[in-house]
Amino acid sequence: MPHSSSSAPRGRVVRLARGASPWLLPTVATAAVSLTRARRSGRWAALAVPSTALAAGMLWFFRDPEREIAQGRVISPADGVVQSIMPWKDGRTRVAIFMSPLNVHVNRAPMAGTVTSVEHVPGGFVPAFNKESENNERVVWHFDTELGDIEMVQIAGAVARRIVPYVPQGTKVEQGERIGLIRFGSRVDVYLPEGVEAAVEVGQATTAGVTRLDRD
Repeated sequence: MPHSSSSAPRGRVVRLARGASPWLLPTVATAAVSLTRARRSGRWAALAVPSTALAAGMLWFFRDPEREIAQGRVISPADGVVQSIMPWKDGRTRVAIFMSPLNVHVNRAPMAGTVTSVEHVPGGFVPAFNKESENNERVVWHFDTELGDIEMVQIAGAVARRIVPYVPQGTKVEQGERIGLIRFGSRVDVYLPEGVEAAVEVGQATTAGVTRLDRD
């Protein structure tokens, strides 16, 4: 499939992620009110600094930059750092990507195909870099692709309490298309099919839609 809808236009374009409103709007509104009233009240002036800093932080966290989608069979669905690469019992290889609060948290489709399943699994909220995060809240995705079934798992972290899928089951997606958001620190796992070797290493930084995960 072509990558036209996810490719970057000329110049840098950064938009805000869908699903940011419940967190972003109250902080921006508080900052705007405190700045407006700061000249007339010391109390509001004291509030203006932290509220403006928080609003700026929220704007940075919920950024959603355009990307020039890379070529390759399987590309990274997340910005972050490769936390582990593990062979699975069924022959697949799990590539786990840790996303810090400083990363872009919009996730993208690792391959072109059809979304065959989007399942929300309740769970805990321990830090995503902790082994116990295996039991955290998650959304499990399955894609029907040219390589067969591809599984991707969005895992909530200690702060993240909401995973926001953008597309429902049955949707045809392009490689690199935006498919969901995890609010705050979290993890994304991709299961490479049997016979597909990982091209990344533990500790390597990844960029959603850009970093290739598999090797020819």
